Amino acid sequence: MNDARGQPMRAALLMFGSTMFFGAMTVAIRLASETLHAFEIAFFRNFFGLMIALPLLLRHGPGLLKTARLPRYVFRCAIGIASMLAGFWAIGHLPLAQAVALSYSSPIFVTIAAGILLHERVRARRWAAVALGFIGVLVIVRPGTDSFSAGTLIALLAAVLSGVVSIQIKQLSATEPADRIVLLTTLLWVPMSLAPALTVWEWPQGIAWVWVIAAGAMGTGGHMLWTRALKLGDVSALTPITFMQLPLVAAAGWWLFREPVDRWTAIGAGVIFAANAYIAHREARLARRDATHAPVEAAKPGE
Repeated sequence: MNDARGQPMRAALLMFGSTMFFGAMTVAIRLASETLHAFEIAFFRNFFGLMIALPLLLRHGPGLLKTARLPRYVFRCAIGIASMLAGFWAIGHLPLAQAVALSYSSPIFVTIAAGILLHERVRARRWAAVALGFIGVLVIVRPGTDSFSAGTLIALLAAVLSGVVSIQIKQLSATEPADRIVLLTTLLWVPMSLAPALTVWEWPQGIAWVWVIAAGAMGTGGHMLWTRALKLGDVSALTPITFMQLPLVAAAGWWLFREPVDRWTAIGAGVIFAANAYIAHREARLARRDATHAPVEAAKPGE
């Protein structure tokens, strides 16, 4: 009983640690982008991330790499690399708070993709949450104003592709262990990210090595903690914790790069947060209902 009661707290701590790792990775990427191209940073993030993930082989043995779903991994990783390149570019060229706030629109696109690719039933309330999330995105991007830029579209592209990747992970996790997904994904990302990096190659100099190594270590560490948190806790309870990344990177942007926090970014981020929290709540509620094998009831109006 004590162990069961302690699981939600452990899950929350793991998710908080994951959020801090991803926030630190974002800051490291921004610092590295002062001297390196985003394509190179992505390669080094994956290379050093693989070094961090390799001990998983010692824990599980070479059998961890055996899978019957390699084509799905390749497809998932190709989309993931495109999302990573776009996201890293946005981190290097947009205010940190804005880049991270737009990245949180990804669950909105996950809901859309789940309905299209997985043929999941998405009821009216979740579609309303998706619409609310889009309003938050529009508040941040503000098309038609002087603050609108092509960079915001690249950040949104990263969020869209990240949503597709999340669907792929959901499909893989039905049969694949979390550590295999982490290791094989990172292993495939290294050669995939090397090709674009070679087109702009320039060896890191001085402290830039610290930033790219930190990006790799923090990114893989955050991924590991994230997968374990979701195994222990409820998605609806853990999703709000991930938004702690936003004040972290906003503070770092103000302190390190003298970037003020735009009020429209703050308002839009709040709207996106509300939409994501509701989507996560509905997902968890439906998952619990399915797990208890409750009889299927007619959908109530508004669900």
